[in-house]
Amino acid sequence: MKSILLVTIIIFVATSFVFGQSAKRNDALEQEIRKLDLAEADAVLRQDLAALEKIWVEEYTVNAPNSQVAKGRAEVLKQFRAGIATYSSFVREIESIVFHGDTAVVMGLETVKPIGNAPLAGQTVRRRYTNIWMKKKGKWLMAARHANVICPN
Repeated sequence: MKSILLVTIIIFVATSFVFGQSAKRNDALEQEIRKLDLAEADAVLRQDLAALEKIWVEEYTVNAPNSQVAKGRAEVLKQFRAGIATYSSFVREIESIVFHGDTAVVMGLETVKPIGNAPLAGQTVRRRYTNIWMKKKGKWLMAARHANVICPN
């Protein structure tokens, strides 16, 4: 009887320790992704194309709020250079981060103020977004993105 109780206590303590370590790892990983996702938004706002080139995978694909799908980092950067993603303000609110192995799915709300040649220039635009991050060669990179404008009602 004592041995059963002892084994039960050992199993409980061991699993608690493992889950505790896993939770700490997940918290740290979530903070890393959160930091990267917000840094990406800042690079978009500042039009820091060199930084974006480092953040996005070569095959980066975007389902953009203008109802266009841009395939490949080079194509997305070309659109940035054409001025379709220029903003005077860009606020990203992360609502959820879910991990699937070496993939992180980030979802939330963005509020932007497009300027210049950007669609909806001069307006405040709210949109839902999903960013997909993948760990490649030990580094987290954005692989895909979807954003859609929330219809004002």
